[in-house]
Amino acid sequence: MSGRLVLGTGRLILRPVAGSDLPDLIALKADPRVFAVMLGGVRLPQQTIAELAEDIAFWARTGVGMWSARRRADGRFVGIAGIMARTDGLGLALRFAFLPEARGEGLAREAAGTALRFAHEEAGLARIVAVARADNVASRMVLGAIGMRVDHRFLRAGAEMLVYRSAPEAMILPPR
Repeated sequence: MSGRLVLGTGRLILRPVAGSDLPDLIALKADPRVFAVMLGGVRLPQQTIAELAEDIAFWARTGVGMWSARRRADGRFVGIAGIMARTDGLGLALRFAFLPEARGEGLAREAAGTALRFAHEEAGLARIVAVARADNVASRMVLGAIGMRVDHRFLRAGAEMLVYRSAPEAMILPPR
């Protein structure tokens, strides 16, 4: 595993999530515009605290995990992206979530693509999945734009879910 854990794009700095991110994470994960459709739904502050502890421990065990995404220009928190172990048994998955006011700028694509590149090239992970609701066009566009392809589908609580897989040969990732 690489020691290079702070990553950057043209507009973002990605750092492994840390205690200093807690207020931003609580706000992000409590926002129904962001987390209502996520696995597990909107989080209470206590849940976010527990998840942050799990994320930090996951980094320590695996050398990969979730990053907080901040604007390079002013350091403002805009979202999260990275790799997590899914609780439903699908494996290691790319996840991302951005504040509503940061959407529509391509930031999720930058962050998700950078996290996926790290997972494959630096952490040496061969298989990464991502799951999106069929009706979540924005997430599906991000996943397609970074080269992930639909592998299969399933139903969860009556909603059609699409499971994407990484396709390293087709990845269109931001330059380093």
